[in-house]
Amino acid sequence: MFIPIKDDVPTIRKPVVTIALIVINSVVFLFSILLGSKGFLEFTYKFAYIPVELVHAVEVTPELAFSTYLTPFTSMFMHGGWLHLIGNMLFLWIYGNNVEDYFGHVKFVFFYLLSGLAAIALYTLFGASSEVPLVGASGAIAGAMGAYIVLHPKARITVLIIFFFIQFITIPARIVLGIWFFMQLFMSLGGSSTGGGVAWLAHVGGFLFGFVLLKFLTKLYGRRGPTSSSGQRIYRMDWN
Repeated sequence: MFIPIKDDVPTIRKPVVTIALIVINSVVFLFSILLGSKGFLEFTYKFAYIPVELVHAVEVTPELAFSTYLTPFTSMFMHGGWLHLIGNMLFLWIYGNNVEDYFGHVKFVFFYLLSGLAAIALYTLFGASSEVPLVGASGAIAGAMGAYIVLHPKARITVLIIFFFIQFITIPARIVLGIWFFMQLFMSLGGSSTGGGVAWLAHVGGFLFGFVLLKFLTKLYGRRGPTSSSGQRIYRMDWN
């Protein structure tokens, strides 16, 4: 098990959207757990994304009905537990701030939401009849990770290794994210889009969306920016 702790890529813009997303996700989760166990479950079934409801136009819990077309968005701001939330917000902070720096605040919002929708789309493609609620920002965050590996493949990521020992090491982003992606792909090919409560295919879908989009954009617009004192290139989109 390895957990990214920080990277060495500075930003020019203050990551206000990334910070806002972390705050919103945290507030929504705190609100949901304050509802109690029953209230938390009802909150989840009402606002989570459930593929069968959208694909087959049925309500799994009619008494908790909410717009099926909005749940792909509301589900991105919900989490199933403390570890789920903390892990996602850590990843969002490490990778999201640099991707926001590249896009700018407003365009990053659209990128983030589209990444989440791409994640949900792939998840739904292979699980259209699933009645299991899908919650979490990980699909959208995976999009930021896919974008990050295009922008900063040589960035140095400090990672906490927990195996038979505990150790901090620093390795290139392309290795950290490459290992992460192939783990998601391997797990998703294990026979189910969801295993152990984790939507592996959603992660794959979000990552591929961010990766392919940034490959296209950087080829079309280029990657420009000053070099930091650590030698990292600080990329920012030139939309002209």
